Amino acid sequence: MRVHHHWQDIDPAARGASVAMGNFDGLHLGHQSVIDLARRPGAPLGIVTFEPHPRQVFAPDAPPFRLMNAEARANRLAKIGVEQLYQLPFDRALAGLTPEAFARDVLADGLGISHVVVGSDFCFGKGRAGTAADLRALGATLGFDVTIAPLVAIAGIEVSSTAIRQALTDGRPRDAAAMLGHWHRIEGEVIHGEKRGRDLGYPTANMSVDGLHLPRFGVYAVKVDILTGPQAGSYMGAASLGVRPMFGENRPNLETFLFDFKGDLYGQHLSIAFVDFLRPELKFDGLEALITQMDADCTRARDILTAL
Repeated sequence: MRVHHHWQDIDPAARGASVAMGNFDGLHLGHQSVIDLARRPGAPLGIVTFEPHPRQVFAPDAPPFRLMNAEARANRLAKIGVEQLYQLPFDRALAGLTPEAFARDVLADGLGISHVVVGSDFCFGKGRAGTAADLRALGATLGFDVTIAPLVAIAGIEVSSTAIRQALTDGRPRDAAAMLGHWHRIEGEVIHGEKRGRDLGYPTANMSVDGLHLPRFGVYAVKVDILTGPQAGSYMGAASLGVRPMFGENRPNLETFLFDFKGDLYGQHLSIAFVDFLRPELKFDGLEALITQMDADCTRARDILTAL
């Protein structure tokens, strides 16, 4: 998959794509239905999205809300067969384009798309003034086709990033996965921590969760993909997400213990899939009680993951 961080001077080989357009936060089943409608014989499959997310530009002080960072989104898009990712830099200048200017300058002249698919609730252009119907009318004059995808519902409930966030907040990762069509994942680089887990017999891979909407704090059964390095592969594990009340810390992070693994993962990139919520964060009377609970957590997580 080729990733483009601009919409000007695009390589001629990257033009003519049939694209799906949107923010695609989480890449849930609704997003996937939009992308599937963009698959056309003879045209590269593309995605037009924005980075940072527009909400981060217009409401920079709002609480973190993203289900996935740009790296995780790109990894997922590559897995489902996207060939061209147009990750447009979203700023005040792009946001200030009228719907007509965006369709003409960015989509038609800049990217040279042949076809675009958007959800029925899609809005674009300055003040979000343009609708999906407006885009269809503009495409007819600018030389690209427009398909408007219907919203997707499961058991009568509309699939949305908002509903997925709520399921994760409640500690219901399987409900989130039903709407996503895949496990919810946090991806990133392994960073140095306090290395307490090593002393407790449970060395963990530490990852930052800055900028993300966080699932309920606690311990989870997880599936782990090591994406880079000589030990790349898939593993089972248990992860603790939270502020580590046992040690009086208050900056959230994700600590993952990989079953049946030995090695150094610092600097490598991991993808952690949340499968089941095991328990909330607890503060123990001492290290012995903590280790006993960690033993029980890992036994339960292994049983859950083995049964998948």
